[in-house]
Amino acid sequence: MEQNKRILSVLVKNHAGVLARVALLFCQRGFNIDSLTVSETDDPGISRITVTTTGSETLIQQVISQTEKLTETVRVFELKPSTSVMRELLLVKVAANEGERGAVKEIAEIYKAKIVDLSPDSMILELTGKPDKIDGMIDMLGSYRIIEMCRTGVTALGRGIAEEQTF
Repeated sequence: MEQNKRILSVLVKNHAGVLARVALLFCQRGFNIDSLTVSETDDPGISRITVTTTGSETLIQQVISQTEKLTETVRVFELKPSTSVMRELLLVKVAANEGERGAVKEIAEIYKAKIVDLSPDSMILELTGKPDKIDGMIDMLGSYRIIEMCRTGVTALGRGIAEEQTF
């Protein structure tokens, strides 16, 4: 069975405990959540949970079906890379003395990252982009000491106006 990264968008009523119920459902079905983002939509009563997971078509359809059965669920749909805009945010603190700053700055410029903090011994870079772009910059920074980093996880919206994206 082929296992692919899949991105699900789950629109839910904005109630306490909804995120825990959705995450528990994934856990009970043996799905690992690779990334998870949650925020209100343009309607404060509705939140969007974006889940990145790995699974076969059959298993993904099963988890979608089970998630749709939750009373707080408004709509669940899969977002395809070809028909969606996907972004992730990275903050990364890199050890960089005065002699290394120029090279780290050059990497940041190539990836269109922003330097958001500079201290005598480190730099914090901010990058927004597709997960592959984030991975690429982290790889390029591999020859420097990454002190710490934080990734938001994928957030995504389908392109255009499609029936499955309206509620």
